[in-house]
Amino acid sequence: MAADSDPESEVFEITDFTTASEWERFVSRVEEVLNDWKLIGNSAGRSTLGKGIYTSGTWGEKNQDISFADFKFNITHYFLKQESEKDDGQDMLEEDTFPLAMQDLLCMNNDFPPRAHCLVRWYGIREFVVISPGTNCEAIISESKCNLLLSSISISLANSGCQVPMFVQIQQKWRRMYAGECQGPGVRTDFEMVHLRKVPSQYNHLSGLLDIFKSKIGCSLSPLPPVIIAIRFTYILQDWQQHSWPQQPPDFDTLLGGEVGAVEFGKLPFGACEEPISPLCHGTFYKHFVIVVDLDPLQAPHWSVRVRTAENPQCLLGDFLTEFFKLCCRKESTEEILGRGLAEEEGKENSDISSALSKLTEPAATVPISRLSVSSMVHSARKHIRRRRHIDDSPLNTDILNSVLLFLFPDAAVEKLFAHWSPCFLQNLYLQLKSAPSDSLTYRLALCMCVVNYSYGGLRAVAHLWQEFVLELRYRWENNYLIYGLAGGPPDLRCCLLHQKLQMLNCCIERKRARDEARKVLEGSKESERRSSSHQGARPAQESSTSTKEVYPGKSWDSWSDSEDEFFECLSDQGDTEVPHAEGNEDRSKKKAEGRLHPYNNMTLLNSTEPLYVPVTQEPAPMTEDLLEEQSEVLAKLGTSAEGTHLRARMQSACLLSDMESFKAANPGCVLEDFVRWYSPRDYVVEEVVDEMDNKVVKGELSARMKIPGNMWVEAWETARVTPARRQRRLFDDTKEAEKVLHYLAVQKPADLTCGLLPCILHAGILKLKEEELKEDIPSVKKTIQQASSQASKLLHPPNHDYKKLEDFINQLMAIETVITRARSLKAKFALCEGEKEDDREELEKFVSSLLEEPEVVVNGAGQGPAGSIIRRLFVNAQKCLRHQALVSDVGVPNKTPDFPPPAGREILLRTCVPRPAPYSKALPQRLFCVLMREEFRLAGAFSSDTSFF
Repeated sequence: MAADSDPESEVFEITDFTTASEWERFVSRVEEVLNDWKLIGNSAGRSTLGKGIYTSGTWGEKNQDISFADFKFNITHYFLKQESEKDDGQDMLEEDTFPLAMQDLLCMNNDFPPRAHCLVRWYGIREFVVISPGTNCEAIISESKCNLLLSSISISLANSGCQVPMFVQIQQKWRRMYAGECQGPGVRTDFEMVHLRKVPSQYNHLSGLLDIFKSKIGCSLSPLPPVIIAIRFTYILQDWQQHSWPQQPPDFDTLLGGEVGAVEFGKLPFGACEEPISPLCHGTFYKHFVIVVDLDPLQAPHWSVRVRTAENPQCLLGDFLTEFFKLCCRKESTEEILGRGLAEEEGKENSDISSALSKLTEPAATVPISRLSVSSMVHSARKHIRRRRHIDDSPLNTDILNSVLLFLFPDAAVEKLFAHWSPCFLQNLYLQLKSAPSDSLTYRLALCMCVVNYSYGGLRAVAHLWQEFVLELRYRWENNYLIYGLAGGPPDLRCCLLHQKLQMLNCCIERKRARDEARKVLEGSKESERRSSSHQGARPAQESSTSTKEVYPGKSWDSWSDSEDEFFECLSDQGDTEVPHAEGNEDRSKKKAEGRLHPYNNMTLLNSTEPLYVPVTQEPAPMTEDLLEEQSEVLAKLGTSAEGTHLRARMQSACLLSDMESFKAANPGCVLEDFVRWYSPRDYVVEEVVDEMDNKVVKGELSARMKIPGNMWVEAWETARVTPARRQRRLFDDTKEAEKVLHYLAVQKPADLTCGLLPCILHAGILKLKEEELKEDIPSVKKTIQQASSQASKLLHPPNHDYKKLEDFINQLMAIETVITRARSLKAKFALCEGEKEDDREELEKFVSSLLEEPEVVVNGAGQGPAGSIIRRLFVNAQKCLRHQALVSDVGVPNKTPDFPPPAGREILLRTCVPRPAPYSKALPQRLFCVLMREEFRLAGAFSSDTSFF
């Protein structure tokens, strides 16, 4: 008990006063960041900054998040990127003991930089650190918190030895208020700031600002060291109305609707619907003088100009592309858009393909081309629809519709009204974009759809035009009229799928026309032959066969039947029938030959002395990329089994079998080796051997792969019949394929159509930008268009487009259009008068080009140069307009109107180097930046002090 009552045995609570507080942790964290960024130590000894480097150089920054208790801060390091230079020791002078920021305060090479952080403009420093409140954090407004942060950065700079200035952002962010400090060996610079809404009257002139500056530095020396002054006055030209707008007005004679922004079909519009250039800011400089002189802007030694551009001005090309692209997201079908009654008749026609086939096999009457017109071509196909449709219900006006169809199918008119197309600057661009040639029907259709969508009714008008377009195609198929604007031959797989479909339909029309024309010629030849035989008796079969071949030299007689199961055996009564049996077998073989073109390389058949003839064969069936893909999927699903492999080989050998049958018909008595010698010479191996009589003879045999058991060629040869191409089942059924194409087009939704035409419309947009850029010759835009073309190639080649990336790409094209319109606007405003010198013209062109590329451009010769004279004229005209408006409004105006309005902003920079705080202290740089505007007054001061001798 005694032990328990002993006072010395009691345990007291121990408080550890060495535990770090939140403030100490914050200071330590700042020091860690400075150390990580390697900002500790002396920063002096670097090269002096060149003139204009703050504008032309590259700025970098680093970011880090830190916390003070639960309050988030963001610390950012801003710095000018400079090439590392070897230190030759010449910069290590006595003044270089000052921190680098103190040297920058007095540097005169980069006053008033147009493109830099506000602290760079106000203090002229090349490197600094800013601590600002984090996102969604309240501003530092109270004086105690500001002082706490300033003391924190002061301790951090002292502990780390960092000589880079550090700032704290205080007050609301929109005020751009900063307070900071920079420390060096025995020196310190305090960065202070004042921000007011209105300019105090006593500081609205230079003398009042000089008084503030002198009182702040508190120098007691007499006389006071000179204060170097730099002044910039900014004048804003708001009124551009005295200059014509560079956008050309629409040609109302060529417009059907008279709508502003509308264009004739086949051309995309271009240009801004509003002025793309906002106010012109003109700055006059009075640099580095001590005695204040008359500040007449015309007498200012330095002039500079910058232009402010309107944000996202409305541009016609961009609007057309954007509205067209929006159709890709629509889900409605043509029937839903136009109403079921407008399309049900067409649906009935397309529902029964067999009836359509039977209808198309009937002989069609020939229509003279002179009687063709758009109205007559589409009248019969759509007359039943027009009975149901009221005139006012049609989305497209009849005149507009006929104009579009006439543009798409100019061969229907007696005179071709659209014979001239815009030039193609990039001939192979359509291959890069998987589009269509710029003179093709598909390309023109895309242009018409874009114009109709924007100017003549939107989605309903697009659906209406597409319906009429498909009807026009069906009429051309039924009447054997080739589709204008499509290259002949099979579909070009390098183009978009819609273009391939149209080429496939055109190919079907070509085959059908060739078949019909050949039938007519044969029927005429047959009739004349019968007439001749009735007068002169029977003619030898060989002569008849020869005369038939002379009628069709080198022509393929494929697809002679009108359906896949009809072979026209009745044509065998021509000169291809057998002669009486009294003749020898050799003569009979020659008389039975059919479908010959010409002898092949003077070769003879292996089993006879007859020449080997090249047969008339069927052309391979053309295919579009979707059919190829479908065929590949079918073949892939057959698997790798023996049965599947055999079936796959038979499906792929249809053309081979047809050629074998044609070869047998043209070369009676031939064998497989004869066919291989013509069809695949590499599979017939020829070598010299010595016979029994020691004579060298040439012997040939099939290659090893042809001798493999179960070879498909051997099997096909055994099953091949002796049938000329004109009697064979067609490899390419043009009737069936044409109906498939027409059905594919008829069921297309407007959204699907838009997606299919999107490569063409983007192709047209790039060509339009290139055409307009050539007129302005802007190097940066030229490079951007090339980059855009490469980017579009990557976006449009995949079958499934990334619509988000395509939307961004269209925005990129709109940005290019905006740059070109800005250049055009500036050139119009700085146009040269007649009689100007050539040197002045070149200088002005360079000046305008620089305005587009640079944030601010120095005017050579100031007010006396060619650009300065134009700028002065612009301001004088604007002042005259204001005076005239004031007189009209009965407002009192002075007798004489000045050439320039009052400056919109005045910036005054004061600097000197004086000992502070005592007369025996080191002479240190002092700087005060003043901003005087109508609704802003700002003082940004940097005042240095000697901390060793004070």
